[in-house]
Amino acid sequence: MRKLMVTTFVSLDGVMQAPGGSDEDRDGGFEHGGWSVPHFGADLIERMTTVVRRADALLVGRRTYDIFAATWPLAEADDPIGSKMNSVRKYVASRTLDTVSWQNSTLLTGDVADAVRALKQEGDGGEGGDGGEIQVHGSGDLIQTLIEHDLVDEFQVLVFPVLVGSGKRLFGRGTVPAGLKLLDTTKSDSGVVISTYARAGKVEYGAMGPETGNW
Repeated sequence: MRKLMVTTFVSLDGVMQAPGGSDEDRDGGFEHGGWSVPHFGADLIERMTTVVRRADALLVGRRTYDIFAATWPLAEADDPIGSKMNSVRKYVASRTLDTVSWQNSTLLTGDVADAVRALKQEGDGGEGGDGGEIQVHGSGDLIQTLIEHDLVDEFQVLVFPVLVGSGKRLFGRGTVPAGLKLLDTTKSDSGVVISTYARAGKVEYGAMGPETGNW
């Protein structure tokens, strides 16, 4: 079974909408696009380069596909992220696109959840090994569907030291209760906290107070 990892930039108050530019996503009259950009330094770029170069495939929604397909082909050949983005296999979940022209892109058909389950079950053809990592970047609406159908194996969440207020959130509609295990956490020079969580079964419950001994 292939691992599906969601990598998301969020503000401290949980907003993931339009981190990379003013016109990236203005849905709902959003006016704070580009809020992540001032916090990017060489160390954070290096971290993201390492993550992206690990991908065996990208899974993106229509809006993220449109942004990526318009920008990454412009990257220089020696750009480590751009070269990977352009060459890696890409799967696009969209109800509105009829075709996709960015190299190595495939438009998923039918039910998105079923299509993603099928992708996760694909092997890489190698002896005794599973297929490589499927990564989701951006794609806020698609992420809600993946969470709702319990298709995410790991979340890599980059929390930026900024409060945005209104906007689309990482854990929005359709979020189902789930236990998580912290695999790794670190901090960038600009104060971005990067944490990786894996699914860890169901949520566990308890009670706290002096009468319970948990105080």
